[in-house]
Amino acid sequence: METLSIVLFLLLAVVLSDSILRIIPWPLPLPLVQIALGVAIGSVTDFGVTLNPELFFLLFLPPLLFLDGWRIPKEGLFKDHMTILELSLGLVIFTVLGMGFFIHWMIPAMPLGVAFALAAVVSPTDPIAVSAIATKVPIPKRLMHILEGESLLNDASGLVCLRFAIAAVLTGTFSAAEAFKTFLWLAIGGIIIGYAVTSVVTSIKAFITRNFGEDAGSQVLLSLLIPFGAYMLAEHFHCSGILAAVAAGVTMSYVEATGQSLATTRVRRTAVWDTVQFAANGAIFVLLGEQFPDLLDRAVDIVEESNHEDTWWLAVYVIAINVGLALMRFLWVWASLKLTIFRAYKRGESLPEQNWRLTVATSLAGVRGAITLAGVLTLPLALNDGTPFPARDLAIFLAAGVIVLSLIGASIGLPRILKGLTLPPEAIHTAAEDSARTMAAEAAIHAIESAQHNMAQNRSDANIYSEVGTRLMEMYRRRIDGSSSESESKELIRQMNRIEKELKLAALRAERNTYFQMARTHQLEDDLMRKLVREIDLLETQYAS
Repeated sequence: METLSIVLFLLLAVVLSDSILRIIPWPLPLPLVQIALGVAIGSVTDFGVTLNPELFFLLFLPPLLFLDGWRIPKEGLFKDHMTILELSLGLVIFTVLGMGFFIHWMIPAMPLGVAFALAAVVSPTDPIAVSAIATKVPIPKRLMHILEGESLLNDASGLVCLRFAIAAVLTGTFSAAEAFKTFLWLAIGGIIIGYAVTSVVTSIKAFITRNFGEDAGSQVLLSLLIPFGAYMLAEHFHCSGILAAVAAGVTMSYVEATGQSLATTRVRRTAVWDTVQFAANGAIFVLLGEQFPDLLDRAVDIVEESNHEDTWWLAVYVIAINVGLALMRFLWVWASLKLTIFRAYKRGESLPEQNWRLTVATSLAGVRGAITLAGVLTLPLALNDGTPFPARDLAIFLAAGVIVLSLIGASIGLPRILKGLTLPPEAIHTAAEDSARTMAAEAAIHAIESAQHNMAQNRSDANIYSEVGTRLMEMYRRRIDGSSSESESKELIRQMNRIEKELKLAALRAERNTYFQMARTHQLEDDLMRKLVREIDLLETQYAS
């Protein structure tokens, strides 16, 4: 019963966080609000949430990484693939090595392996927090695509580095050659398993759908199970479950493009996954906040772990780690952009000169979030001999502090850096969109002609089919003509469409009011009334969108 109460409090806090964010006039990131609510819950209640690290990893990471891989724009991912790889792989290794030695030098009481583990969990970035800021401070689309692609891959690379660091602490040994071979097995095996799970499951699903039909509810549930299946199967074969979840998501995006699922399934699936993403990300940050009161209560013990007497040293450590991360990221981003400009110059392309404000913005946008917290909470509770894992509480406190401070720095710094920044114009896809709409309209006309002919054969009411088909084809012909006509013709078509939409909406509202009136006067049963009203609601939503 207590566990159920904790879950309900967490979900309530996640719901309240969104409402609070909409009320607050400042561009605060949503995770910061959720952390504050978690602190409030931890302060006024006696809930003590202690999660098993492996269970925490399994519950939160597979669906989030799967969804990242599923929804990331592939065009932007491939267009800037070299920059993304430099940030997601090169920067992670650079950060783990540099910050690992720096943290161990700053806190000698923290073993080098634990310092590397802490550096590994603070290396991945979180685009969710940046997206929350971007709702009030527009971030260039191309920069957002790079940040999303970086986050998709550096989650995996950072957490794989974490796995090596933990293994070194537990065993007391580390071999670079063995680590390289293990990395190849983890990476290649994880990617193959993730691809295979999604491909096999969706192929079986498509076969069943073609021959026996499709139920939207079961298909949505199946999509929820795929990331967990890929993750667990990869872990069973000692591969990277993280990369398996990412690869499964990327594969899912290509499967979706085949149009296997029904429209109803896609609509429901999108709604369910939006809820899962919002709830999972929110619950992680609320849990982080809930841990803070207990961490502060143990601040004295944590300080003793670092061989100091004053608690303010913890704030010094958090600030120093954030400054170190920002400097390393700035240097790497500056070098990466220089390399990008050089490669473009070698290909004969011309790119604008490097803008220092854009470099700073890219550095500030590298905030830490859900993956950092999930990773640090997976640190083992004990070593192989049963003794407590060294400096575990200190590592969790520092990681939590890095998350909060990076969120605050991004929410304060990004609006000021991006304000008035002139950037190269984004690629405009209007022509491609118009061409696609025209081709779709032409295909629709052919389909209507064929269906009209087949449906009207040997029927006494064939003239009705002919009239309806003609009206529909005329609508699509207007769309084709409107895509290439003068602005006056476009405006006329827009006015006609607007008037038609308004008339349809008025008719739908009249229908719905009639159903309600008939139900109130007992001329229509409630079940039938709800069915008819739902049909009207769906149509109105379609026309009003």
